Amino acid sequence: MSHTLEVPGAVLHYDVRAAEASGRPVLLMIGCPMDATGFTALAGLFQDRTVVTYDPRGIGRSERTDDARESTPDQHADDLHRLIEALGAGPVDVFGSSGGAVNGLALVARHPEQVRTLVAHEPPAAQALPDRENALAAVLDIRRAYERDGFGAAMAKFVAVTGLRGEIPADFADRPAPSIPGMPEHDDGTGNDPLFGQNLIAVTHYEHDFGALRAASTRVVIAVGAESEGEMARRSGEAVAERLGTKPVVFPSHHGGFMDGAFGMAGEPEAFAVSLRQVLDD
Repeated sequence: MSHTLEVPGAVLHYDVRAAEASGRPVLLMIGCPMDATGFTALAGLFQDRTVVTYDPRGIGRSERTDDARESTPDQHADDLHRLIEALGAGPVDVFGSSGGAVNGLALVARHPEQVRTLVAHEPPAAQALPDRENALAAVLDIRRAYERDGFGAAMAKFVAVTGLRGEIPADFADRPAPSIPGMPEHDDGTGNDPLFGQNLIAVTHYEHDFGALRAASTRVVIAVGAESEGEMARRSGEAVAERLGTKPVVFPSHHGGFMDGAFGMAGEPEAFAVSLRQVLDD
């Protein structure tokens, strides 16, 4: 069942897949810039508990009501705080992937009482990397390509950065981007793409409050993909786990391992669900 929630600067749309009398905490699945549809396969494998998915502000069905172009993890965290309050079912379990993992960590740092367990899957927390300066410069170059040449040019650079295995060289932003057949040379000119316009810089440049996270009552589990060793998102997850004094848990497949291929990233959702269930039930 779909619902709406008014928050400062946006109207959020969220979906509740209810399970009667499960006795388990609500499971909130969050992405960014991915909307609720990206969790269709994974949510369908948790029919024994109530699952909630949502479209982050400015993405999918969730329209912004302010004139801001960018969204920050702190704004997303406040939206999630209000969403959990509206559900009236806390504390909840949260599975956050990619930018959703960053936003989930921001939520726990501010409202740990609302989250029992957070599984943060490959948060692209570039600020935590040992090669942070080169990583952040490469991300800024993606943003410049988007502003200068549009979506296709930005996506080519994004694929190059996210697919690189190992530390990012200092001259990586100066290297030519790979050619991706079928990508448009220019977008609609609004500069409002959910990834490149609204969230890329804020998510990757976010500085986490590791002191608050270590002190939180929430159990925080960092998950990384078995097939994404050496990639920036996995290395960022490993760096975050180290700052938290924990070890990352290796999940099946890659950065989109919970997806069934409907959106271009075919993972292993059944095996992924088994690992997620084991962590949540531990």
